[in-house]
Amino acid sequence: MAPALYLQIKQHILDGIRERHYQAGDRIPTEAALCERFAVSRMTVNKALRELVAEGWLVRTAGSGSFVADRRTESPLLAIRNIADEIAERGSQYSARVIRLQRQAADEKVAVRLGLRVGAPTFHSLIVHQADGEPLQLEERFVDAERLPDYGDQDFTRQTPNSYLMEICPLSEMEHVVEAVLPSAGEAGLLQVRVDTPCLLLHRRTWSDGYLVSYARLLSPGSRYKLSSKTQFS
Repeated sequence: MAPALYLQIKQHILDGIRERHYQAGDRIPTEAALCERFAVSRMTVNKALRELVAEGWLVRTAGSGSFVADRRTESPLLAIRNIADEIAERGSQYSARVIRLQRQAADEKVAVRLGLRVGAPTFHSLIVHQADGEPLQLEERFVDAERLPDYGDQDFTRQTPNSYLMEICPLSEMEHVVEAVLPSAGEAGLLQVRVDTPCLLLHRRTWSDGYLVSYARLLSPGSRYKLSSKTQFS
């Protein structure tokens, strides 16, 4: 049996968004145009649009029409959240590709970032976080292997490093530095973007019980990810 007419309209608009015929902020065809195209009543079109608004795909503005919502995964700048939870909250399926997870001696750069001596044991992980199979963020992380000896034994396709670290060594302090960059050729390949794609790079260091335990580089295409911050003043 053919799907209800309003579902056909809804799927038509969703296909247009997912195939990027409509970008965030674009106005979709008017109700009148959709009524004419599908030979249906305005009530049928309105039902499809209402559901798309409720699901976060569209934003409706009185007198102006319906626009594609900005569904880039949003991360709070002044907090640490699990990216798997952020993706799930947007109605997408989270998955991860572990590119590297190995024990290695800290070089000078990593030693400075982690406050260790050169040659100290660390774990180095490189993971691609994905939403519905599309690379969303490339996470490169170094942790102090002496304080976190079991880090290298974890299955980070099942649990993110962030989630694991928050369980093992609860956060006591953090440092965030954000910059706009272009990806290297290797990073572009892992993120499946061009080397001239503007990206957001978040440097994050975290402390637990006064000890510096982790340094991470979180690289995301600017078109797929955004950072936000909210401050309340008394």
